[in-house]
Amino acid sequence: MLENLHVKNLALIDESEVDFGPGLNILTGETGAGKSILMGSVGLALGGRYSADMLRSGASSGLVELTFSVEDEEIRKKLEQMDIIPEDGQVTLSRKLMGGRSISRINGETVSMSALKEAAGLLIDIHGQHDSQTLLNRRNHLALLDLYADDETRPVKAELSEAYRTYQETSGQLMDSVMDEESRRRELSLSEFEVSEIEDAALIQGEDEELEHLYRRMTESRNITEAVAETYQYTAEDASGNASDCLSRAIRAFQDVSGFDDKSGELYSQLLDVDSLLNDFNRELSEYAKNFEFSDEEFSETEERLNLINHLKAKYGKTLSDIQAYCEKKKQRIEELNDYDAYIKDLEEKKDKAYRKVKKISLELHKIREKNASVFSEEIRRQMSELNFLDTRLEMRVSDTGHYSASGSDEAEFYLAVNPGEPLRSLANIASGGELSRIMLAVKTVLADKEDTPTLIFDEIDTGISGITADKVSEKLRLIAGSRQVICITHLPQIAAAADVHFLIEKSAGKKSVQTRIERLDEESSVKELARMLGGSKVTDTILESAREMKDLAKCER
Repeated sequence: MLENLHVKNLALIDESEVDFGPGLNILTGETGAGKSILMGSVGLALGGRYSADMLRSGASSGLVELTFSVEDEEIRKKLEQMDIIPEDGQVTLSRKLMGGRSISRINGETVSMSALKEAAGLLIDIHGQHDSQTLLNRRNHLALLDLYADDETRPVKAELSEAYRTYQETSGQLMDSVMDEESRRRELSLSEFEVSEIEDAALIQGEDEELEHLYRRMTESRNITEAVAETYQYTAEDASGNASDCLSRAIRAFQDVSGFDDKSGELYSQLLDVDSLLNDFNRELSEYAKNFEFSDEEFSETEERLNLINHLKAKYGKTLSDIQAYCEKKKQRIEELNDYDAYIKDLEEKKDKAYRKVKKISLELHKIREKNASVFSEEIRRQMSELNFLDTRLEMRVSDTGHYSASGSDEAEFYLAVNPGEPLRSLANIASGGELSRIMLAVKTVLADKEDTPTLIFDEIDTGISGITADKVSEKLRLIAGSRQVICITHLPQIAAAADVHFLIEKSAGKKSVQTRIERLDEESSVKELARMLGGSKVTDTILESAREMKDLAKCER
């Protein structure tokens, strides 16, 4: 859910921060107080259109930041697939606004606008009088239908997606494989040469690492040999003055007094141990030196073999395993080219088989959609009838386009007739902004248990309604808020009374500027705000009592 909204230097807002709660969050305030600006800032943070004139007058930059808590495991997995890891269970989307440009970030890391919008789509869904894109775009209608019939459509769509992937692969293979005789011969000749080059090398797994290690030893052998020779000179050569000669003299000099007392015996024993250690060292040093005795022929063979392997790596793969895999792939290609006609025929048969499967599953999916479309639209119409859509007809038409994709070949679109006797026409072409918001509320009510978007925002959903219709809208919002967070801007006390959390947005004028601020209301302050909405500037005790009664009734209906 959306936990926090932070806005800085945007329009009338100097700096404001809001901590939202679970359930139904209601925002109210006088007309012009800045409610739309506040919700517009949410749209900006989610990737909405930005221009420099949106900044607060005199400010060089602005900021909009949304912090979400992520509790749903499926949403968490989808975010992680986008390399977005919730930190302490939270994800922060932010957008810094500067002049004519902006910078988007997720958890502090700069991201593209498309990545911001994709992540936002998992976390929040905004519906307002001017932002009901879900219903305006008919491509979304099919997605709503599939969501409604999810138990039936999901397994079939999964099967269709796999079948369509196979069809795309075989189609691509066939397209890439079609060639004339001259091209076939050239590719065959090249493939045979490459296989021969790899097989003639007789590669052995791991030999490249061994050769590189040996080559390093060879190239460093001169330095090591010189160091060993000099060390041996000081420790063991026959020339007088080396460590071994000096140690022998010391042993002879101390031998006669070694039996004088315990201490002299101990020192003599240590001297013998040193001599023994030095002799061992000299033997090992001599053996070590032999490891660096390489002939020019050995060096040349090693260098030549290593160059061959590196040449093959540069052409066919970074590792010996990659080279061998490339060789096997080319062998298979040689078989295909040698029997080219049979290979093409086999691909064509595979493509036709995959196409028939896609067509068969798409037809099955089409029937499921057709069956559910009428039930879905009827449920939405019933919900609409409770939202002041009287004598309204709503229909969802599912048509087969004949063009297949991973989602089938269907298009779906809502058709609406608001008044009796009117013909059904495309929803996007006839519904007003306020109507779209209420229709979307009806859709969301029907899909309340189907969707997984944790936060819904409804802006100006009460346009053109009052009385019983307002009560019904309030009832629908409470129903949806039972399973997810809902944030709603309203001018109607019937809707505001249902708030689990109530915010008041006010505009205050200073000497030099006008500012918008937002305040979270306690129980008594919420009642006073409801009274203002009921009575305007003159709030009497009777109106105040009516507001308190309205609040209490809303509690009882939860």
